[in-house]
Order: sequence, then structure tokens, then C-alpha cells
Amino acid sequence: MMINKPLVLTYLYLLIYIVLSSGVILYNKWVLSPKYFNFPFPITLTMIHMGFSGAVAFFLVRVLKVASPVKMTIEIYSTCVIPISAFFASSLWFGNTAYLHISVAFIQMLKALMPVATFLMAVICGTDKLRCDVFLNMLLVSVGVVISSYGEIHFNVIGTVYQVTGIFAEALRLVLTQVLLQKKGLTLNPITSLYYIAPCSFVFLFVPWYFLEKPQMEISQIQFNFWIFFSNALCALALNFSIFLVIGRTGAVTIRVAGVLKDWILIALSTVIFPESTITGLNIIGYAIALCGVVMYNYLKVKDVRAAQLSSESLPERIVKDWKLEKKSSDIFVPDSSNDNNIRGSGGGNGPASDLNAAEATPLLPSARLSHIGRSQLTIHTA
Repeated sequence: MMINKPLVLTYLYLLIYIVLSSGVILYNKWVLSPKYFNFPFPITLTMIHMGFSGAVAFFLVRVLKVASPVKMTIEIYSTCVIPISAFFASSLWFGNTAYLHISVAFIQMLKALMPVATFLMAVICGTDKLRCDVFLNMLLVSVGVVISSYGEIHFNVIGTVYQVTGIFAEALRLVLTQVLLQKKGLTLNPITSLYYIAPCSFVFLFVPWYFLEKPQMEISQIQFNFWIFFSNALCALALNFSIFLVIGRTGAVTIRVAGVLKDWILIALSTVIFPESTITGLNIIGYAIALCGVVMYNYLKVKDVRAAQLSSESLPERIVKDWKLEKKSSDIFVPDSSNDNNIRGSGGGNGPASDLNAAEATPLLPSARLSHIGRSQLTIHTA
């Protein structure tokens, strides 16, 4: 029996992504929770991640020359990198702070709002249009999340507000990444993304850290275990690279299915690792309803991409057919003008051929390989 090595590698990368993604979230919860490692400083933890990722990215770009930096100007940095980094830092700050107040399982259920937030931000920024079918899906997701929240035993308003705010900050970052970077024609892989974004995010996080966490850290007896924080930051960095591997070997459908599978696994694992995270029947019903909306949303998005691909591929074909019909009709109606036919034939042939080559050479979706500082749905993960 022949083993399909590319297929095995694809499933291996998906498995690594699911394990790392779940592991980083559970690890962060364990580090931040007062009941376990008891390091209740989410901004500090995020700054450690950003500092470590930025240092590794700098080493890979400047020393090992693994990736080449893009042509960065002051204008691009100030109008693109700085605002994206600001919202990225905010999403990580709010998202990690939520671990202090609510369970991992409930956080994953709230994350079902991500498509809703992204769609709303895209409509507001003008990158997407308000469609009835998508709006109904978003309504279904919202109703499911409300039901799931109602069924949460340990519901905490502060934690929920932090998480939802982080979700909307991340959605705005994704939309800004699409608008600003694509407008400038920049494509960033995970290494160059970290190279530019991580240091800037670190600077943004320093301001709230100085006023909110630094005074508390000075008066509290904190335990700083180097290996705990080093391994935690290393897992977050490895997750970003695993996302790059998954994007390179799979399609949008596979990635979205893997994300849904990861969420269910994470919810189940969190109840085992953290016994205080109890799940009610209403939680499951609400999350299932929300998940139906998310699945339908993913289906519509994939359908739109395929429709765009088909329309793009059919355009050169139509040009070729029109040219053949034109050539055939000219052969019938103007049989004596052979020279004229030859000239028209060569001209007609070059036109469609060049259009076809251009269509094949130019990627249909330039953002498909663009690292949105890691996901549209797959992003740089430190939480």
C-alpha cells in the first residue's frame, strides 16, 4: 500500500496546529489564573511574548537572513504598521485579561462572535457589503452566544466585556490589515510580520503596563520562573509558524474545519484540566446554534471565493471563444482577404493568449497568502 506523503504531512501540520493552538490557550490560562501559577499580569505576559517574538524575528531576518525585510518607509510604517500594531496589542491585552475572570470554555464560546465582529467592521470600513444571507447568519451566531451566556453558571460581566472588546479589536485589526497593507501592495510572511509588528506592539503595551501593572508588581510577591515564561513564549512563537505551514498546505475549507474541531477539543480539555470550568446543557445548545451560523458563514465565504475563481477563469475562455467565432466568420464572409485574415488571426491570437497568461500569472486572491500578522481566522496567537 502506497503512503501519500504530502497528505500525511498535511494532516501532521494540522495536528501540530490544533495541539499548539489549544496548548497556548490552556498554558496562558494556567499561568494567569490565581488558582494555579498565580501570575495575574496579562499585559506583562503579552509583553514577554511580543519581546521574545520580536527578538527571534530580528535574529532570523538580520542575522540568519531567512527572510528579507520589505521596503519600509516612514509613511508606510506610520499609516500601516502603527495602527495595526495598536489594535493587535489591544486585542491581546483584552483577550488575556479575560482569562482572569471567565473560563476557557466560555471564552471559546464567545469567540464564535468573531465572524460577526469582522463582518460589522468590514461593512463599516467599506470592504464588504451588507448582505441579507450573511446578516441572518450573524444574527443566528449572536442568538447562540446570548443563549450560551445565559447558561453560563459563573457568568462574569467584566470578563465578558474584556473578551468581546478584544474580539472587536482583533476584527478591526484584520480589516485594517486588509485595507492598509493591500493598498500599499505589501505582503508579509509570519517572520516579517513579527519583525515589524511585535516591537511596535511591545511599545504600545508598555503604556498600560506602566500605569496598571507595574505598581502592583512592585508591592506583590510574584514568582518569576524563567523556564515557565520561556516555554510559554516559545509555544506562542511555534504556533505562528505552524499557522504558516498549515496555510501553505491546505485550503480555506480545511483550515476552517480544523478551527471548529480545535474549539470543541479545547472546550472539552478545559473542563478536564480546570475542574471549576463547568459546562451546562444551555451552554452546549447556545454554542451549537452559534456554530451553525459560523459554519454557514464559512460556507458562504468559500462559495464566494470559488465563484470569483470561476468567473476569473471563464473570462479568458470567453475571449478565446469570441476570437474563434470572429475568425470563423471572417473566413466565411471575406474569403479573398487572406492577408487581412492572417493579420487579424495573429492579432486576435495574441490578445487572448496574453490575457490568459496574465490571468495565470497574477494571483486571483493576493490576500490568500498574506499573513494577517499571522488570521483572517488564523492570526498571530499569544492567547
